Amino acid sequence: MRGTNNVALGYDEGSIIIKVGREEPAMSMDVNGGKIIWAKHSEMQQVNLKALPEDTEIKDGERLPVAVKDMGACEIYPQTIAHNPNGRFVVVCGDGEYIIYTSMALRNKAFGSAQEFVWASESSEYAIRESSGTVKLFRNFKERKSFTPDYGAEGIFGGYMLGVRTSSGLTFYDWESMELIRRIEVQPKHVFWNESGSLVCLATDESYFILSVDTSAIAAVMESKQGLTEDGIEDAFEVLGEVTEVVKTGLWVGDCFIYTNSVNRINYYVGGEIVTISHLDRTMYLLGYVPKDNRLYLGDKELNVTSFSLLLAVLEYQTAVMRRDFETADRVLPTIPREHRTRVAHFLEKQGFREQALQVSTDAEHRFDLALQIGALGIALELARESDSPQKWSQLAEAATAKNDFVLMQECLERANDFGGLLLLATSIGDAGMLRSLGENGSRQGKHNISFLSMFLLGDTEACLDILINTNRLPEAAFFARTYLPDKISHVVSLWREELGKTNEKAGQSLADPKNYENLFPGMHDAVNSKP
Repeated sequence: MRGTNNVALGYDEGSIIIKVGREEPAMSMDVNGGKIIWAKHSEMQQVNLKALPEDTEIKDGERLPVAVKDMGACEIYPQTIAHNPNGRFVVVCGDGEYIIYTSMALRNKAFGSAQEFVWASESSEYAIRESSGTVKLFRNFKERKSFTPDYGAEGIFGGYMLGVRTSSGLTFYDWESMELIRRIEVQPKHVFWNESGSLVCLATDESYFILSVDTSAIAAVMESKQGLTEDGIEDAFEVLGEVTEVVKTGLWVGDCFIYTNSVNRINYYVGGEIVTISHLDRTMYLLGYVPKDNRLYLGDKELNVTSFSLLLAVLEYQTAVMRRDFETADRVLPTIPREHRTRVAHFLEKQGFREQALQVSTDAEHRFDLALQIGALGIALELARESDSPQKWSQLAEAATAKNDFVLMQECLERANDFGGLLLLATSIGDAGMLRSLGENGSRQGKHNISFLSMFLLGDTEACLDILINTNRLPEAAFFARTYLPDKISHVVSLWREELGKTNEKAGQSLADPKNYENLFPGMHDAVNSKP
């Protein structure tokens, strides 16, 4: 199949598809020296990212115009390549063997038989897994220890601790003493340690787990030998989060875990938040992150190298926040460009630091929401005045109501043209001036119901009658006049008769005027005379 390592074979009795080789290319990057080594068949090649012309315009996701340097042939067919932590050596594995070379000149330093090879966090230490299940540890290319795990060894992982995957789970050992640290009931495909050894990611076939490492608890137990059970040190690890996502390749920058997933996205996890860096158009593999360049480098199986911008300052700031080191965070913040600060503010908000998020954010909408959340109504008022959005004024009015700030509430309701809210406020605090202003403004803006009710509450019945007449609610005006303004009823009835006569003259003439038909309106004369 084109573009894959799958080969279809057809024969008389059916067909079969097999996968030839590995999807993941044999590539490794020395982030300290900015060099990438890969295997093209059995030929070893190197590219130097520092040798790119200074005027090269590097765009996210585009192939880098790197110059390839041939380093010579490898004595085995490489399946995996990996630099040690300081980048001085590189190991090539394949065909059940490994060879350690110097990374500069590809000089052979050590070799042997192994099913797997992993580097420790110390550059001079490494471990191998033999076909028999025996695990051997080396320091400075000399064998130091060997052991066969009780539950077998299906795989090994390097890093801050030596990890051994068994049939029942994962076991971590101390590199120096080979003491059992902890047994964990997961069977990961990958284990990724951060540089300080305080965080580790266990990636399985379906999800990944972020664990914190209590190094002080481990050191105390290792020294006293108290609290060491058959499953190791109980408090050695704490689960910080589980994400249902398949990790293909990953690496740590500070406390931020950067990874590619099964749907070809580059994400990073920090403090429970997942941020998408980019969507990829094909399967790519993380090579490394160069802080000096603020760029993340990836390769594909065609041995193309691409990169994406990822600001170190943002990662450092988020790392400092996760460690509650706000002094460092405040020192890093000025180096973060303004266009990236809102993303940082969202991160702070999710961590519960809303006040700091308000100070950092540059997005007016986000700042307004934060100001409301923390009760900073003065800042929210400034932002509402800048945008003059009815929605913002309504939100701020609700917040002012909760704070019993009636002056601010009135301004917000007026700016939002919330006549119903103003009516409620005016009647609640007994402000006659506000009611009259509301009645006058309501008429001008067509809010006649509000205007009528405001004037009615003030006892201004003549104004109420005028509103009914002006809105052509003549039947209602007639009944209102009959009840509250009997001396005005004849005038209203004449208007009603005139209006009704335009559509039905006979119906209009049938309306009786109390002035002319007193017998039909008993008590009308007394009502008119009793009006003050």
